[in-house]
Amino acid sequence: MIGSWFLAARPRTLTASLVPVVVGTSLAHAKNHVVRLDLSFFAFMSAVMIQIATNFINDALDFEKGADTGERLGPPRAVQSQWMSASQVWWGGVVCFGMACLFAIPLVQAGGLAIVMVGLASLIAGYSYTGGPYPLAYLGWGDPFVLIFFGWVPVHTMYYLNTGTWDPFCWVAGTQVGLLATSLIALNHFRDQKEDKKAQKKTLSVRWGSHVVRWEIALLLSLPFLGNFFWLAQGWFAAGFLPVLILGLAWKLSRKVFQTPPGVIYNHFLGQAAFLHLSFGSLLALGFWLGL
Repeated sequence: MIGSWFLAARPRTLTASLVPVVVGTSLAHAKNHVVRLDLSFFAFMSAVMIQIATNFINDALDFEKGADTGERLGPPRAVQSQWMSASQVWWGGVVCFGMACLFAIPLVQAGGLAIVMVGLASLIAGYSYTGGPYPLAYLGWGDPFVLIFFGWVPVHTMYYLNTGTWDPFCWVAGTQVGLLATSLIALNHFRDQKEDKKAQKKTLSVRWGSHVVRWEIALLLSLPFLGNFFWLAQGWFAAGFLPVLILGLAWKLSRKVFQTPPGVIYNHFLGQAAFLHLSFGSLLALGFWLGL
């Protein structure tokens, strides 16, 4: 049972919560602020609990809505594989949302009302990804959802928690890591295009078709590197140059997407994209900490 819950949490994707927390904290350090690593820990734990809760509810509702069937190309899901019932997984999501609130208490104490508003928005968005009367993933809003809540929101939030101010630099860093995080959902939807179309899940892949989505994925993987010119212009050479070390990985993955039709192989591509996202965020954060 523990193994089933672990797999249902989709552990390989959870770095999507870690990267923006690390980048936002590191950016605050680069701007000569004293950072609180305890707040970074609580922010990550709260964010990862929301992500796991979203994954659980997605697991339950996708099965009930017919998006997860025996024809599924992606990794097995808990309800679809009959490891657990939809009700069990759904309530698991509710528990994780509650844990996210507990981990957020020190954040609210440090940041006040602004953090309360961010937390409420994150909770509502997490549930609304596949739940509620207007499920974002079923209406083609999954990609912007990821950019906002795995890019802009956490980077801005971490900077604010450590500085008490908002900074336009956060838009650049948040966009960079947010676009790479969005590539994960775009690859996932491209792989599941046929199943999603049958289930009337109107993802961008279903709406736009394969040719356009291939270009979308290529742009999501490559545009973050253009942001490095901004850091170079600020005289932050380490932050500007270090992420470029993995530019070849982005180009290689983009080429594979153009050459390969949707299929099981995209599970491997997703792993490569997750590694690219984690590596880019780590190198960018390292550049901020070095301050060169």
